[in-house]
Amino acid sequence: MALLHSVSYSGTWGHESLPLEDFVDRAAALGYDGVMLMAKRPHLSVLDWNSEARARLRERLQALMLRTICVAGYTNFTADIEHTEVPTHEIQIGHVTELIRMASDLGGELVRVFTGYENSASTYLAQWSLLVRALRECAQRAADFGVTIAVQNHHDIAAHYESQFDLIEEVGHPNCRAAFDAWAPALHGSDMIAAARKMAGITVLSTIANYQMRPRYRLATKLTNFEPILPTTRAVPIDEGFIDYPAFLSAMESSGFHGAITYEMCSPLRGGGSLENLDRYARRCVEFLKERSETSAA
Repeated sequence: MALLHSVSYSGTWGHESLPLEDFVDRAAALGYDGVMLMAKRPHLSVLDWNSEARARLRERLQALMLRTICVAGYTNFTADIEHTEVPTHEIQIGHVTELIRMASDLGGELVRVFTGYENSASTYLAQWSLLVRALRECAQRAADFGVTIAVQNHHDIAAHYESQFDLIEEVGHPNCRAAFDAWAPALHGSDMIAAARKMAGITVLSTIANYQMRPRYRLATKLTNFEPILPTTRAVPIDEGFIDYPAFLSAMESSGFHGAITYEMCSPLRGGGSLENLDRYARRCVEFLKERSETSAA
């Protein structure tokens, strides 16, 4: 199943934006099987989408034959832990619970969440333990709705694939699985095939995007020279970047991954953020996935 992430058309990265209803129409027209819906403004905020609005959106999704729906949460379970009087992680569990209801109302079975940014106000072990407890409670609540929590390797904690595997294992709940993406291990310099093989069996969702590296330098005027600094990345079409997706996806699938693949444009694009360029990237990803499927079937 190929999904398109609505963040791509939200204007978050300076791209042109579409209202959520127009986005789902566009995703269907571009040939996607389903959508990942950004659970914050200007798209699927819990503050704006009541039960009646959700029912109308579900009817629209069904009419468009968008069969796989994932609600994309934006969590940071280690936020503000320096102020212990504020139950921040409980607030976030409450928010995730509402996202679970929202996913169920829309006919979806997945809620994507992030882990946490490492916070200097506490130890790594304490933050890990807090995260395990929070994810386990989210998974227990998700089970009541037939929904699975998909934990993405995005924030600091459990970003490395071996730590992500450990995290899912320690949470120990069938409704908490991995949302394992290639871009993180690729940037870490990990062995992509080894990572894919380890994570495939516990992964229900993988978000894909590709990049080219852009070296950066700082002018050292006293030396009349440049010193290198951390490179930046520039998003490019799915088959033009440094991440070898044919090899990664083949290793995932041969090792037991049967989940959804989501395409996102969640950073500045080469060529700019016009609707025409966004559509060009999104359309190329559908073509790429279709070509892979046809090659595998041959």
